[in-house]
Amino acid sequence: MCRRQTARTRWRRAGRSGAQPMVLCSMHKLPFGWERQITEDGKVFFVDHINHKTTYTDPRLAFAVEESRSLGDLRQRFDSSTTGIQVLHGRDLTGKVAVVTGGSSGIGYETVRSLAYHGCTVVMTCRELAEGEEAAARIYKQRPSASLNPMTLDLTSLANVKTFAQAFAVRFGRCDILVLNAGVFGLGHTHTPDGFETMFQVNHLSHFYLTLLLQPLLAKCAPARVIYVSCEAHRFSKLEVDSMREDVLSPSLRSPFVSLTAYCNTKLCNVLSALEMQRRFGEQGINFYAVHPGNAVPSGLARHWWPYRLLFTLVRPFTKTLQQACASSVFCAASTDIARYGGVYINNCVPCMPSAPAMDPILAHRLHNVSLAMIETVLGKRAFNSQSLGGGGDVSLSSPSSLQSMSPSSSPQKKKQNGDDDGGGGGL
Repeated sequence: MCRRQTARTRWRRAGRSGAQPMVLCSMHKLPFGWERQITEDGKVFFVDHINHKTTYTDPRLAFAVEESRSLGDLRQRFDSSTTGIQVLHGRDLTGKVAVVTGGSSGIGYETVRSLAYHGCTVVMTCRELAEGEEAAARIYKQRPSASLNPMTLDLTSLANVKTFAQAFAVRFGRCDILVLNAGVFGLGHTHTPDGFETMFQVNHLSHFYLTLLLQPLLAKCAPARVIYVSCEAHRFSKLEVDSMREDVLSPSLRSPFVSLTAYCNTKLCNVLSALEMQRRFGEQGINFYAVHPGNAVPSGLARHWWPYRLLFTLVRPFTKTLQQACASSVFCAASTDIARYGGVYINNCVPCMPSAPAMDPILAHRLHNVSLAMIETVLGKRAFNSQSLGGGGDVSLSSPSSLQSMSPSSSPQKKKQNGDDDGGGGGL
């Protein structure tokens, strides 16, 4: 039991990793879904309203917060079989506002469900509002108290991305968690109405733009977290500094095109963006992560070409479930284990080394500037104007000149140590 005279106590035990577990025992904050009650004869007991259980043991004793000296000291508490809901066991996210792109199906839907189950207000974006409302209705049946807000977002249109960001800011005024989950895979050589190759714009460019638009709100709500759903396919990209150009990232219809190569390039862009954003905005209290959800996860990602659908069907018995696939995203979004660290690549809820090109700051800086130039090609100066982005008029969009001005050597260091309707941004 916790001592009643103190707000919290500490319990330390040296583990194999050298980390120091600490139990937080606040008399006023029980794990989510628990309630403290007293019997007529004065005995204290605790009720778990979610699992319909009672106990005389204070449930706060079961939750330890790792006090690690460095990222390498983190104790591995989860693995490939862990689900998103298990990652959040005992966490109370009441008061937090999260945005999950592609939240109406697949991995995105399970990410939304996991966060909403633990009190988070979740904005689930989708191309068709009816799909989002249908997905929200399924969650409401399971958890009537959930706070869900479907909103339309078309990642094939940069103008629509800005419209969404402005509408979201006016409606909510804060953003604590941003999960960039939506993605497409296996498309032919098609272009969006903005003139960019579809996979590149949906998987990278529009998410990149959305992050910059919401960055003031994220900084306002610091500590905040941004999660890019990449995948291990980023290791097969052949992008280099000299090839980091618009005609390579978004080839014209007259250029040679290999769909799988283009997809791998977008996944490398996700990791590069996460690490570059950490260098630029980490000191503002925003931590950025890139995650691998799993291999060939049955999320609907392969729906555009029948050979991929057949492959995903054959390997389905050996791959993660959707709840397991969302665990790494949820881990980065809300786990206390990783809270002190940003600019990290996560696989199976464990920090991992990405590919060598993914860690190249020059390559990341080049991608950042090329992406800004491509956005301005479509939207012009209004892409990053001085218009207030909600929040009572005290938060404004960043200017393109300030976003471009940082060189890799002058970028801020990390504060701490080291067709978008599909709900699975990675999975190869």
